[in-house]
Amino acid sequence: MPKKSNSAPIISSGPVTYIDAIRQALFEEMKRDKEVFLIGEDIGKFGGAFKATKGLLDEFGPNRVVDTPIGEGAIMGMAIGAALMGMRPVAEMQFADFVTNAFTQLVEQAAKAHYRWGAKVPLVVRLPSGGGMGAGPFHSCNPESWFLNIPGLKIVAPSTPNDARGLLKAAIRDDNPVLYLEHKFLYRRIKEELTDSDEIVPIGKARIAREGRDLTIVSYHQMMHLSLQAAEKLAADGIEAEVIDLRTILPWDKECVLASVAKTNRLLIVHEATKTGGFGAEVAATVAEEAFNLLDTPIKRVASIDTPVPFAPPLEQYFLPSVEKIIDAAHEIMGF
Repeated sequence: MPKKSNSAPIISSGPVTYIDAIRQALFEEMKRDKEVFLIGEDIGKFGGAFKATKGLLDEFGPNRVVDTPIGEGAIMGMAIGAALMGMRPVAEMQFADFVTNAFTQLVEQAAKAHYRWGAKVPLVVRLPSGGGMGAGPFHSCNPESWFLNIPGLKIVAPSTPNDARGLLKAAIRDDNPVLYLEHKFLYRRIKEELTDSDEIVPIGKARIAREGRDLTIVSYHQMMHLSLQAAEKLAADGIEAEVIDLRTILPWDKECVLASVAKTNRLLIVHEATKTGGFGAEVAATVAEEAFNLLDTPIKRVASIDTPVPFAPPLEQYFLPSVEKIIDAAHEIMGF
């Protein structure tokens, strides 16, 4: 029998970090459904590379918090098999970059099983992603574009603790494979009080993080926070930007974006992944196809430079989008 741990997550009466919200969601879903289990490298006694699973081994035991050897392909294969047999695995890749070692299982098996023979694949893959931490080119990727062209997958990317909790709960309860992108830079840098209810954030529904009339800024993950900071500074220049937090990348909330563009007639897209082939291109193409007559100016994108992520912190900061780059792009769109 697992030993109960005093470190088991509980709803806090005060602000909770992004990573604690993730752990809270895992705890609640494992309590709610005995078919939910965790699998990954060092997630048991060590508590995971970033301590996202700290305390869960003591609470639920080694049959539900499964430590594995270093082998992402094996982790994915075991998780897919368990999902096909009716369990609800949550597989952790220590860094999102390492999912490449499990690419075949994910895109050829998990994503296509339902199309081929109607099978449910209730699988969540946790992917600690993003830069800003000086971790270099092999531990800093934003992999969403790799999977956008794979029907059968869903991709979520929360930017706040409440969304981190609510979207993870939604992903675990979904009968389709869901890639859960959690931004490493946000883990312990943002806090908010969690709701007391069993709140589920719907997959595919964006939110208006800031209302505005002059310019629509579409973003997600860490870049949503930079977009909000930029919007506050733009307001001092007389530009009221509306900031949309997509929350889900596949499927994405096209209706929310189109409604905002209909109001502001201008669009700026901000994402951390490199610009060429990034998700911003999909948003831009969709708006150009379906709402071109609403646009007063060309669409612009702010994204990372088309290089591997630099290791040196000054180079990484040059590589990444910034508040200043967002402000400059907004002024170019507004013409002043």
